[in-house]
Amino acid sequence: MLAHTAVALLPVLLFLLALVLMDSFKLARPLDIALAIACGAASAFLCDLVHTQVFAAVPTDVLVRYIAPVTEESAKAVFIAYLILRRRIGFLIDAAQVGFAAGAGFALIENIQYLRDLRGAGLELWIIRGLGTALLHGGTTAIFALLSKAAADREPAGNAAIFLPGLGAAIAIHSAFNHLPLPPLAMTALLMLVLPLLILAVFSRNERATRDWVVAGLDLDIDLLALVTSEHFATTRLGAYLRELRARFPGPVVADMFCLLRVELELSIQAKALLIAREAGLAAPVHEDAYRGLEELHYLRGSIGPTGLLALRPLNVTTHRDEWHRYLLKSRPRAARTRSL
Repeated sequence: MLAHTAVALLPVLLFLLALVLMDSFKLARPLDIALAIACGAASAFLCDLVHTQVFAAVPTDVLVRYIAPVTEESAKAVFIAYLILRRRIGFLIDAAQVGFAAGAGFALIENIQYLRDLRGAGLELWIIRGLGTALLHGGTTAIFALLSKAAADREPAGNAAIFLPGLGAAIAIHSAFNHLPLPPLAMTALLMLVLPLLILAVFSRNERATRDWVVAGLDLDIDLLALVTSEHFATTRLGAYLRELRARFPGPVVADMFCLLRVELELSIQAKALLIAREAGLAAPVHEDAYRGLEELHYLRGSIGPTGLLALRPLNVTTHRDEWHRYLLKSRPRAARTRSL
């Protein structure tokens, strides 16, 4: 029984641990990963209840091949969609981690239920469950998260439609696996070969892209901040645009717009510097100035108002990841305060 339990539960957890350890930036917070596992587990309980109560009269092959892939993948996707819409996922790397964590939580509960109900089953079943079905749940939810995050990056405003391609892909893969076109052990071997390698390839490629984006973005933000705070700012395109806004907004609001650009650049620099420190293995706390900047940012956005924020959009100084930057800074421990002598 101990061997059966290990084979049924450990592979998916070990792969999740590998994804976390591979991320040199430590983008996904441990709390988010834990919440994803918990939400995935909750969705397993919900799906079991729905399948037992609502679809009790449906033939088993119809339930397994067509209904379960839709209900299970949709339930697992809810928490990931929430994180993406709230800008709590910044890159494809943490999308893969949190997505796989949600699928792992689902698989753990499902396999624990199978261990309870099928105690006399042989080792072959647990190999299929642990190395096949469990990795399937983690892999399909990771694919949903990757495709949905990529769609959200292309459409920063976002709506429910950005989740349809990822959800469709997850359902199709899940349904194809449940059709068992090959013998169970052969399907498990194929799944072990394809899904983990696909996720690892995307993961590795996007970690390099993230590193390039962070370093290049930091340099650009520093240059822009130097320009914004220089005496020549009024002669630049940004300065000329702000002067044009004086005809449409009161002077104090335009002044707040200028301050908003400065504060957002400062916070973006601190967030990228924090990521670089993480990659170097340094647990750098967030300076107290960043928290004051976050408070100032909240005040300025309220003072400027929705119309003013919309008028600032053509400047393209900040990106859709700025909200994630703020979430990153808020989630880190503060630097110890020093008292003046």
